[in-house]
Amino acid sequence: MNYHTPFGQSLIFLISLAELTLTGQTSGRDTRNVRTPGTDALSLSQLVAIVVANNPTIQAAQAKWRSARERIPQAAAWDDPKVTGGTVFGRFVSIPANSFTDQALSVEQMIPVSGKNRSKERMATADALATFEEARRRSLDVVVKAKSEYYRLKSVYARLDLNRADEESLVQSVDSTRARFEAGKQAEATVLLAENERQKIVEQRKDLELELKQAESSLNVLMNRDPFIPVRVVSDDSMDALPGSPARLRAVTLTNRPEIRAAEAKLTAANARLELAKRDWIPDPTVSFEAERYNGAAQTLSQVGGGVSISLPWLNGKKYRAEEEEARSEASAAQDELTSEQTQALGLLRNQLDKIETLHHHLDLYRDNLLPTARETVASLLADYQSDKGDLLTLLSAQRNLFDLETMYARDRADFETALAELQALAGLEPAMWATTSNSERQSK
Repeated sequence: MNYHTPFGQSLIFLISLAELTLTGQTSGRDTRNVRTPGTDALSLSQLVAIVVANNPTIQAAQAKWRSARERIPQAAAWDDPKVTGGTVFGRFVSIPANSFTDQALSVEQMIPVSGKNRSKERMATADALATFEEARRRSLDVVVKAKSEYYRLKSVYARLDLNRADEESLVQSVDSTRARFEAGKQAEATVLLAENERQKIVEQRKDLELELKQAESSLNVLMNRDPFIPVRVVSDDSMDALPGSPARLRAVTLTNRPEIRAAEAKLTAANARLELAKRDWIPDPTVSFEAERYNGAAQTLSQVGGGVSISLPWLNGKKYRAEEEEARSEASAAQDELTSEQTQALGLLRNQLDKIETLHHHLDLYRDNLLPTARETVASLLADYQSDKGDLLTLLSAQRNLFDLETMYARDRADFETALAELQALAGLEPAMWATTSNSERQSK
């Protein structure tokens, strides 16, 4: 990044705007009026807004960013002026009254003609920007965790509905089997088998209820409220589409990923340190003004004067050459770290896109092939069983297969939605930016 003289002021303005993005990063929603939910059903956007507004981890990260920002004016400031005063309390030798000064006042100010304070300002600004990106990463991670738990909770509700529907179906099978047993058309073992299958379904519901409570607790913690409060979510059948082209996502990731932007800021800080090390060879003069008075004089001021003092860094060249070499090595290391972050980001992007594509394939397979076939099989076997053409064991096996497929579909759907949320966090995309990117990609196809 190339910095000019007004760098500090302009970048402070830009990152102040960025802070608005950090504190309300979820879709342009005004979090000032976000209500704390009770047992009302939460939409995903409401949940994210509450998490961003109330989560302690996000609040702590924002506080660290604000603290780092306050170092910028400190680094840019001149050294404090120095005022020195003195007076003679007593003289114990016999000399003329105006032979020596009796009162003196001096004012000194170091003038940073070398521009070292500007280099320090650039360092502090870059460090603050790196802190901002670290805060943004924490915020994105918390948001993706909240989304993941939201999708998990929605999946649990769906699986509970499937569990209850499966139990109702088994109850019908049990009643039908018991009636046949009483009529002498079925063996008692068949009745016991049907009852056993029903008990398995009831037991599985207990595990689902445990998973439900765990998801509710996690969401409440992320929203910074009582973990025992029930959480209900909006049932939504819509899912986000697959992301845009890899080329577009590569560009977005390299531009917006917090780790890359933080590495860029650290490189800027390292270059500013190298610039400062070079400027340390230039002495900053200290200008002084002095006023003196003699007790025996009639004037308020007897004499005034001034002076200039400078350090002599050239006499300690070994120290400053080592400082410059150290800063140059740090700049080289920062450049390597930036390159490493860019390469790692692209690797993570590829893996995440492959994961999303695989999960999307699974969902298509379940929705278009496996689930319709399994439902038709159960319906056919049920009709055969009711007309005494089939056996209960085959029907129960088919019902169990359908239930397993529907459960896997619900899990994979939650995993797919979570993978999309992880992609957002990986690329450093805010939800509003993500929507814009997706829309532009769909329009270009």
